[in-house]
Amino acid sequence: MVSPADEDDPFEEQRERAENPMRRLFDEYGRENAVAFVVGIVSSVVARALDLLPPVLLAVAVDSIFFDERPFSLWLVPDARLPTTQVEQLYVATGLIALSFVGGAAFHWTRNWGWNSFAQHIQHAVRTDTYDRMQRLNMDFFADKQTGEMMSILSNDVNRLERFLNDGMNSAFRLGVMVIGIAAILLYWNWQLAVVTLTVVPVIGYFTYRFVQTIQPKYADVRSSVGRLNSRLENNLGGIQVIKSSNTETYESDRVDDVSDEYFSANWDAIGTRIKFFPGLRLLSGIGFILTFVLGGVWVLTYQQTGSAPLFFSGGLSPGEFVGFILFTQRFIWPMAQFGQIINMYQRAYASAARIFGLMDEPARIIEDPDADELVVDDGRVVYDDVTFGYDDETIVEDISFTVDGGDTLALVGPTGAGKSTVLKLLLRMYDVDEGSIEIDGTDLRDVTIPSLRRSIGYVSQDTFMFYGTVAENIRYGTFGASHDDVVDAAKAAEAHEFIQNLPEGYDTEIGERGVKLSGGQRQRLSIARAVLRDPEILVLDEATSDVDTETEMLIQRSLDRLTADRTTFSIAHRLSTIKDADEIVVLEDGRIAERGAHEELLGNNDLYAHLWGVQAGEIDELPDEFVERASRRASRAPIEGDADD
Repeated sequence: MVSPADEDDPFEEQRERAENPMRRLFDEYGRENAVAFVVGIVSSVVARALDLLPPVLLAVAVDSIFFDERPFSLWLVPDARLPTTQVEQLYVATGLIALSFVGGAAFHWTRNWGWNSFAQHIQHAVRTDTYDRMQRLNMDFFADKQTGEMMSILSNDVNRLERFLNDGMNSAFRLGVMVIGIAAILLYWNWQLAVVTLTVVPVIGYFTYRFVQTIQPKYADVRSSVGRLNSRLENNLGGIQVIKSSNTETYESDRVDDVSDEYFSANWDAIGTRIKFFPGLRLLSGIGFILTFVLGGVWVLTYQQTGSAPLFFSGGLSPGEFVGFILFTQRFIWPMAQFGQIINMYQRAYASAARIFGLMDEPARIIEDPDADELVVDDGRVVYDDVTFGYDDETIVEDISFTVDGGDTLALVGPTGAGKSTVLKLLLRMYDVDEGSIEIDGTDLRDVTIPSLRRSIGYVSQDTFMFYGTVAENIRYGTFGASHDDVVDAAKAAEAHEFIQNLPEGYDTEIGERGVKLSGGQRQRLSIARAVLRDPEILVLDEATSDVDTETEMLIQRSLDRLTADRTTFSIAHRLSTIKDADEIVVLEDGRIAERGAHEELLGNNDLYAHLWGVQAGEIDELPDEFVERASRRASRAPIEGDADD
């Protein structure tokens, strides 16, 4: 049965692909932390064994010292080495009890160190590996996932693994030692009364099995609803300016309320099952304790009064053994109930591990040849040869062919959705071509390493992203070893130096989340300065002046002219005035090349380029009806892959 959450879980496909996620967690990450794991296990066993010693010594003291029911004896200690007077025997028993507490405290510390070290190191490794894998996935993967959903995996799911590896496994071994050790002691002391005590164990086991079967799909629903809640919150906080300017606070509060209510309902459903399970376990545990207390008490009293055993028992039961049974039964029954908590934590961790490893196993569309060579750009000549690319069954660009000689500038223009950005993202291998090839200086991009390819290309996007940090850190991003003088020179080349000097701390000014303290034009100039600092052999300008005013555009264009003078340059622009001096202009329409040539030549053709120029020149009344109709049809087709098909 598919749960409602599974139907719209963005990671359902990944989660179902993950096989034995918990076993894989230990295979891939547990081995390198084996020392801490062993320390945790050994310390758990020793600490719990020492915890069991006081009740055993108390039972011996009651029978041997206070009631004189049997001779004073201790396991593994020869009788000849034991004292003979009751006072000395009391001191020995007391000393051993004290030593067991001291030793237990020491081993409890090493136990906690072992499990915490084991869990923390795995948490760190899983989180960093998941992030590293995530950031290397194809761009189309991110088009289908929301930031909040991915943050939920990196944060909530990884943290749940840590809690199970630390608290859950720590408790599992601790309680396991307690249950096995106590059961062995009880069976050794009096197997008949031990059978009474252990009667409820199979019932508890079945009860726990039913709980696992019921709770597992409910925890999957909870994990999915958390991802949707995080996504809604992340979207709203990122768009707070739009929300305020649109006066839609109430509307957005209602939307948050809806997804929060989904999480509340899913979580409360799981809680409802959980809060029924644990009291049920305690009730079953209590029944075992009561049976032991009543039947054991009757046995002691009857044997003392008549010298025979009651009911179906045989032999005698001393007061010391009865006291030991009561103490151990309480320690035995409650741990059995706590196993439910461990199973509860395990189910949560399993659901999280499935999402994590499902994401790690997400296949990459772009696969680097293991024998790929480093790209060395000499001339910078770029050739597109019959390039075709699409998402799934939808073709975005088709039969694209052109050549850009080293040092030349090629401009890509066309209506929105024509495929301009996609053409250039293929050059960066954000995607791989479906047909045809792209070559730099005669080398196919698929034959070179991706890092060396992207080091050779400077990319200035229309979406200027700034990281939280200083101005200098954002300019230096990707060229981390650059000196301050180099940063200043790059800023001057991008016409950014003047406004940076006027900031409160100059180049050390914190610009806020996504550069919120800067204007769009200022962020754009920092993005250009970042590309300038890299000094790439090939430059890609994707609407590099889209967020600046006319005056700033003039300043940036002047610096770009200097920057592009000696390097191969690709430029996308809706403002055709910024690319009219390009060596060649390629006009795209519906993913195909409609025209190509120089600016004056294309104007003389009186076709698509000339009409786009006329739109920007304000000559709308002179445009042919056919162009207007085509523009209307294009505007009605909303892109579904973001700017990838621009």
